[in-house]
Amino acid sequence: MNSDNDLQIAGDILEVPHLLQPPREHPATVAEFAGLARAVAADRAQWAHLVQYDATTRWYHRLRTGPGYEVWLLSWVPGQGSGLHDHGRSSGVLTVLEGTLTERTERGTRALAAGAQRVFAPGYVHEVVNDSLEPAVSLHVYYPGLTEMPMHTSPHCEARTAPGTGARPVSA
Repeated sequence: MNSDNDLQIAGDILEVPHLLQPPREHPATVAEFAGLARAVAADRAQWAHLVQYDATTRWYHRLRTGPGYEVWLLSWVPGQGSGLHDHGRSSGVLTVLEGTLTERTERGTRALAAGAQRVFAPGYVHEVVNDSLEPAVSLHVYYPGLTEMPMHTSPHCEARTAPGTGARPVSA
């Protein structure tokens, strides 16, 4: 019985090879880069043993490179932050692996718990800070690979909150 909600495909789509796209060896779209970040995040064996914490400076490790992109692993002890910056001509995907990070932009402040993901375009200005009382780990995919990280000063970004006080949500 057919209804307005039925979707029917004539024949087997697998029998029409020209309609199937071959799987890519490396990501090429924003969705594929976000998927790469989610896949790496889900595979703790790839990254958990590499994480180190440094109270004097943010720790980072290049986890992987591919044609035109890089994957970085970063750790954040309480109080550490990136400073207000952009990523030059690179777009990126930020994925929180462990803990909670706070992202500040001129639009507001957002708490990013483990599993949260942010996608950004070239020129996106933000600050990432560990405002919690526990360490955090994040994964960053940059495409093209990161070649600069210009620092900014802006009265438009909100002032820092004390560690452990949390972040206010971004108003839509």
